[in-house]
Amino acid sequence: MKFKKTLVALTILLAGSAMADVNVGVSIALTGPGSGLGIPMQNQFKLFPKTIAGEKINLIILDDATDPGKGVTNARRFLTEDKVDLIIGSCITATSAAMAPVIAEGKTVQLSAAPVGVPPGQDHWLFRLPQGFGVMAHPIIEHMVKHGVKTVGFLGYTDAYGELWLKELEARAAKAGIKVVAVERFARTDTSATPQALKLVSANPDAMLVVASGSGAAMPHKALIERGYKGKIYQTHAAATPDLVRIGGKDVEGAYVVSGPAVVAEQLPDSHPSKKASIDFVTKYEALMGAGQRNQFAGHAYDAAIVLEKVLPGALKKAKPGTPEFRSALRDGIETMGRTIFAHGVMNWTKDDHWGYTDETGVLMKVVGGKFVVEK
Repeated sequence: MKFKKTLVALTILLAGSAMADVNVGVSIALTGPGSGLGIPMQNQFKLFPKTIAGEKINLIILDDATDPGKGVTNARRFLTEDKVDLIIGSCITATSAAMAPVIAEGKTVQLSAAPVGVPPGQDHWLFRLPQGFGVMAHPIIEHMVKHGVKTVGFLGYTDAYGELWLKELEARAAKAGIKVVAVERFARTDTSATPQALKLVSANPDAMLVVASGSGAAMPHKALIERGYKGKIYQTHAAATPDLVRIGGKDVEGAYVVSGPAVVAEQLPDSHPSKKASIDFVTKYEALMGAGQRNQFAGHAYDAAIVLEKVLPGALKKAKPGTPEFRSALRDGIETMGRTIFAHGVMNWTKDDHWGYTDETGVLMKVVGGKFVVEK
C-alpha cells in the first residue's frame, strides 16, 4: 500500500511538472503606423522554439495597435489573466515605455523590442533587445566627421524615440564639433512633414538626421527631397526595414541607415562575431518569408529566443514556471548571463547596464539600387 501511495504521489508530481509550461506574453504593433515593425516580429515568432530545456514554450501574441494605452491593457492581461513568466514588447518606443511601470510592478521581465528609455534606477525588470541610441549614433557621427559634416538638422518623432535620439545626437555631435542648427518634430500619425522640411531646408545644414520607424520613415525623407535638399540624409535603426525602400523609392536612394548586423549578414566580414548568428537568422527567416524580406525587428525576435535558451535552464533549477521565484530567477539570469552572441551584435547585460551593446555593434548602410549595402 505504501508503494502504491508513493507511486500515486510521484505521478501527481510529474503531471504537475508537465503542466508547468513557460508562458511568454508578446505585445507588438500588428496594426497602426508601427505594423511594419510588429508584423515581421510576428513572422519570426512562427520560428520560435516550441520547447527549451525540455519545457513547452507558449507564446501569447497580442496586437497593441501602435497604441500605448492598448499596450498597457495587454500587459495587465498578461500579468493577471495569463500569468506569464516573461513579456516581450512592444516594438514601439512609446508603447514600451507605457508598459514598463506596469510590468515592473508585476515583477516580471520585460524584453523590450524598442529602444525605450526610463528614469535611472527604474529598469530593474526591463532589458532592451535593440541597440541603445548612443551605440547606433556612434557610426553615424563617425561617418559625418569622416565626410566633413559641420552642421546637421534633425527631423524626428515627437515621442520618446525622437526625444532620446535628439538628446544623443546633440551630445555626440557637440563632442565631434558638429552643430545641430535646426530641430523639427512630427507625430507618428502625421501624413505630411512638408512644413518641417521647408524650415530645415532653409537652414541648409550639411546633413539631416531623420528619426522615424518602419514605413513611417519614408514620408519625412521624401519631404526633404521634394523640398530640394541635396545634402546627406541619415536614418536610424528603426528605419532599417524593407518598407523604407519600398515606400521611399528613388527618393531614399543614397540614404545612410544605421542598423544592427543582422540586416546585412552576408556582407559582414568573417571576423565579425555576429556573422554566424546573423546568417542563421536571415536564412531561416527568408526561407519562410521569401528572399529579401529580412528585417531589423524580426532579428530582435530571433535574439529573444537566444536569451531564453541561455537563461531558462538555470532558472528551472531554482523555481517552477508560473511562480514569482521563477520570474526573479529569469531576471537574475538575464542580468548575469555574460557575453552572448546575438544576430544583432554582442550582448553583455550587467547590473548597471540593461542596454548591453558596445559601440562596435552598429553597422552603417547605404541605399544603393534599392538595397542596403554596407558603407565602407
